[in-house]
Parts: sequence; structure tokens; C-alpha cells
Amino acid sequence: MNRASENCVLFFVKHPAAGKVKTRLAQHVGQDVATDLYKSFVADILSTLRALSVNIRIVYYPSDAENQFQQWLGEEYSYIRQVGMDLGQRMKNAFLQAFSDGFDKVVLIGSDLPDLPAEYLELAFKALETNGVAVGPSSDGGYYLIGFAKEALLPDVFEGITWSSADVFEQTLKILKKHKQRVFMLPQWHDVDTWTDLSELVERNKYTAFNQSNTLRLIQKAAGKMKG
Repeated sequence: MNRASENCVLFFVKHPAAGKVKTRLAQHVGQDVATDLYKSFVADILSTLRALSVNIRIVYYPSDAENQFQQWLGEEYSYIRQVGMDLGQRMKNAFLQAFSDGFDKVVLIGSDLPDLPAEYLELAFKALETNGVAVGPSSDGGYYLIGFAKEALLPDVFEGITWSSADVFEQTLKILKKHKQRVFMLPQWHDVDTWTDLSELVERNKYTAFNQSNTLRLIQKAAGKMKG
């Protein structure tokens, strides 16, 4: 079995309806630009994923939007709906389904990381060859990536978490330590949720290849509409 058939990325994506995505950014850039930014984030992350030797599963929300997602992103991807009452349940169920379908190593990311380095994803899968869990802490107190080897999946890690708080990473790490999981820690990275996050994204990519991304081209084009 080759790496592509063993490894799976669960990519959590929301339907880009105005007023439903990047709402904090919308306060500065308006709903239309915020929605376009979200679409650009997704496009840039998919570009990164396509360059890797992994299976890509787009785990979409809301659950009745598969046709809209196929029209938006194309039919080349595998689509599964998010199932569960909260984010933790939806993440847990996506992992359970992926492992049930035969994958050995599964990594989950969200759609707020347009410049996530491909090397971090590669590092996560490499780490799962010898560790049960890989986690990437984000600068806002959450995590931008969590991954499991099949035999190490711990559903408890998605229970009792205060989602969207600054304590998500610490709460998660506490559960993993309680269950004596062997955890590999990835470098910290950054979600882009606020105007400050967006400004920092631009600043750190002035001299990187990401400067030619969908996201940064859109920011340059829409600069006059941003209130900062």
C-alpha cells in the first residue's frame, strides 16, 4: 500500500454564504470581501493539499450542501458531511468514518490556515509512523491540526472541550496526557480570523511564495475596501 492510500486529510469546510463565514473579518472588510477571502483560503489550502501524497476528504457543513460544494470546488474530491451536534462530535465522527474506511493515518485541519506550510502536514504524517497523535498548536490557544494513527484514536479528546476558546489546546493536551498518549508537537501556526491576523498574514508573506496566492492577490485587489 502506498502513502497516498494510507494517509488521509480531513479538510473541514463551511459553505461560503455571506454572513456565515469570517464574520469577525467582515467587520473590517465587509461581508462580500470576507466571503471572497474565505473562498481564497479554501483554494490555497487545497492547492497545498493537492501537492501532497494524501487522500483529501472535504468534510462539509451544512450537511445538505454537497451539491453546492461540488459546484464550487469540483467533483474530483471525496465529500463527506459533518455529523454531530457540536464541533467535537463532528470531528470525532469524521475520524471514525475515515478509519472505518481503511486509512491508517488521518490528519484533520480547518479552513482558516491559507498559508499553512506543506512541510507541517508532511511532518504530521511522518510523526504518526512512530507516535499515536500529532497536534499543531495555534497562536490563538486552539490547534490548527490534529492527527491520529489508527490504533491510537481517542474519542475522549473531542468531549468536554470549550470550543472557540483560548483553552482548547491546553484542554486537549490534558486529556491526551491523562490517557498516556504518545504525542508529537508540531510547530505553532496561525489561524486567520481577525483583522490583526490578516495583517500578520500579509506581513509574514512579503517575501515568500505565498505572496502569489489567491488570498494575497485578493487582499491587494480589495485593499481600498478594507477599513483596518
